[in-house]
This record gives sequence, structure tokens and C-alpha cells, in this order.
Amino acid sequence: MMAFSSKALCFNKQMISSSIRHPSVDKKTATAPVVSLPEIPRTQPALTMNNPLVKTLDKQEILENIPGKFGKFGGKYVPETLISCLTKLEAEFNLVLHDSEFQEELATALKDYVGRETPLYFAHRLTNHYKNSQGEGPEIYLKREDLNYGGAHKINNAIAQAMIAKRLGRKTIVAATGAGQHGVATAAACAKLSLDCTIFIGATDMEKQASNILLMKLLGAKVEPVDGTFKDASSEAIRAWVGELETSYYLTGTAVGPHPCPSMVREFQSVIGKETRRQAMEKWGGKPDLLVACIGSGSNALGLFHEFIEDEDVRLIGVEAAGFGLDSGKHAATLARGHVGVYHGAMSYLLQDNEGQIPSPHSIGVGLEYPGVGPEVSFLKETGRAEFHTATNKEAVDAYRRLCRLEGIIPALEASHALAFLDKLCPTLPHGTKVVVNISGRGDKDAAIVSQY
Repeated sequence: MMAFSSKALCFNKQMISSSIRHPSVDKKTATAPVVSLPEIPRTQPALTMNNPLVKTLDKQEILENIPGKFGKFGGKYVPETLISCLTKLEAEFNLVLHDSEFQEELATALKDYVGRETPLYFAHRLTNHYKNSQGEGPEIYLKREDLNYGGAHKINNAIAQAMIAKRLGRKTIVAATGAGQHGVATAAACAKLSLDCTIFIGATDMEKQASNILLMKLLGAKVEPVDGTFKDASSEAIRAWVGELETSYYLTGTAVGPHPCPSMVREFQSVIGKETRRQAMEKWGGKPDLLVACIGSGSNALGLFHEFIEDEDVRLIGVEAAGFGLDSGKHAATLARGHVGVYHGAMSYLLQDNEGQIPSPHSIGVGLEYPGVGPEVSFLKETGRAEFHTATNKEAVDAYRRLCRLEGIIPALEASHALAFLDKLCPTLPHGTKVVVNISGRGDKDAAIVSQY
């Protein structure tokens, strides 16, 4: 854990928007202030690894017994004023994991409200599409998270965290959304549990996701537009939460942020992988050989992967958004082109410029437009346990249309990135390989974008 003096640093726009380049720091900028907005005074030292305000952790501390740390990734890079709030949240999270009443209530909500379990669907025509001239190829299964209430995996986590917020006595929920799926899920969970709800969303995303905006409002949420995209909406949601710590709750849908936020999201999404293991055993009497999921911040990928991390014979593949191409500068391929730094309260891989500032990511799948990934995903890359690839906008759109026409299933553009990688993956696989692709959401929201592409 890394804590900052509340007198030295306040949780303002600089704190939220700045990042730490690591491990290399340019000598010219190592002691220069990192300022992203002009109204913040340039009197505070840069948040670099040479900053005396940052406690230096030795290797032993980094690798052992630090909650929320995944190797060097994760942690709590926040002011002291937030530590007590996060500590209370962590204690409540640890409590509900072993609270039979909470777990029973959550299981009932997932079954009767969310509609779990979701099918593990054998994509027969898609499988045939990838067979070679000898009629051989992998068998492709789809984990149908698109069939959840709200149309995505986001509700798994939203309902659980809303229950925690109510246990903590919070009356107001704040959240940020990009593609709108987390916004809809949070609004629905808040309506169910009688909680006030405010959703922050980038103005550019509002134009693309008008149908989801309407749903949020119908569910009783207040929708607050923010200049920019999802990363800017996230910053505004955090600022709103910090201003009302005693009464509000920041319900994150992404596996990022200070501990325990990433671990909570992963835990509540891990139902995806647990069901997949059981369903695979029922269908063919074994485990999947290979799991594929899109990567934005990592919530749906970790939901599928986590159950199988210790099964070294199961390959884990994440697919990032290459946008217009990795060399175009218009992409969201954090793991392919990012560096290690701190953003929104945790250390992970980030997209950064030469001065350590965060550029605007791009993807046709709005839910992938985040400039970082979660600490656990970063650790999977660092250790080599998972492999990561990319798909362009065009490849994702082609995959979207392909699944529509071959299987009658409309996938979200985010999940279509995972489907797109099958073009390169399937020819390399032995006959009969069992491949599971996570369809993290449905694509009704993206139909107009695809039709105009």
C-alpha cells in the first residue's frame, strides 16, 4: 500500500489524471510537475518513482502478503483521506465472501433476477466455417453473457456491489460507463434495492449509446454527461464519490482502481468461469483447451479466466482493440503498446505519452476505450500466464456480421474483438480443440454503428 499525506496531496484533477512511468523515468521530467489541467497549481512534485512522498517497497513486500498486489501491480495509490474508506470497504468485502446470508441472497438474485446460469453454446456453423479442406478444426463454444438481464456480464458485479453498498448504509451510488452496459446494470440494481443512482458518461459515448441512455433514465438513474470519453467519465465519478464519502458509494464495473475494487469486480465476475468449468464437464467431460475474451480493463476476461488460472493446460487469450492499427495512434491496445504506471489509484499497464500523460484511446467498441488494464491482467501478462493479441475495428465489424449471419446471435462490438481473433487462431489449432469465447454482451446497441461502417 502506498499512502500520501493528505496535506501534501489532495484528491483533485491532477491526482486522478496523472500517471507514473515505470520503471524508466526521463531525467528531464523526473522532478517536473505532472499537470493535466491548467487550473491545478504547478507546486506539487511529479508522481514519479523518485518522489519522496512515495514509500519505496522492497521486493519482499511487493511479492508477499500485500492484499491487492499482483506482483508489482495494484495497490492503493491514494491520499490518506481515502485509506479509511477503502479499508472499511475491504473489510466488508472480506466479510460478505464468508457470509452465508449474503451469498444466499446474491445467488438468488443471480438466478431469479439476472437469469443465470448462462448457456455454454456450441456454435455449430461457426465451427464449420473454420474447418480446413480436410474437414478438421477446433470446436467453438460461446459463453452467452449476452443473455443476462441488461444484456451483458456487467450485472453480475453491479448487483453484488449494490448489495454491499446497502449493507454499508450508503444511500447514493455513483458510477461511470462507456458502452452503457455498466450504466444500465447499475441503474437496474439501484432501482431493485431502492438506491439513488448517478451515472457519468462521456458526451461522445452518449451519442453512440442513445438506447442505453434511455434505459438508464427509465430505470431512475440521473445521467451526467462529461466532456470526453470513458476515462474522463471515470475521473468525474471518482471526484463525485470523494466529495460525499460518508453517504455515497463508487460502484466500479471495471477491474481497475485501488484495492479492493479490482478484486471485488473479479470475484463477482468469476461466476462466468465457474459455470464454464461445470458446463464443459457436462458437455464433453473435461476442461476447455482455450479461453478467449476481449480486453478493455479486464472484467469479462478475468471473469472467464480466473477459475482456470491454476490449470496450466488451459490457454488464456485476451484480445485488445487495435482500432485503426497499432501504428495509427488510434487504438486501445494497452498491453501491446503501454508502459507500467499509476492511474486511478493503482499500478498497471497504461497508454502514456513521453511525458507520462494519458492519451485518449480509441476503439469502435466503446467499452474497450480505456487507457489501462487492471492490475491482475497486467500480472497475467508479466508472468506469461495469459497471452494477448489485438483486433482492428474492421476485423471486429467483420466478426460481428459473421456471427449474426452464421449463428443468429448479435454480439457486442467489444466481444466481437475476441471473435475476430478466431481468424488467426483457428488455423493453428489441432482438430477437436475445445475453444470457449466469452460473448460479454449483446450487440443491439451497436447495430447502427455497424450498419454505417
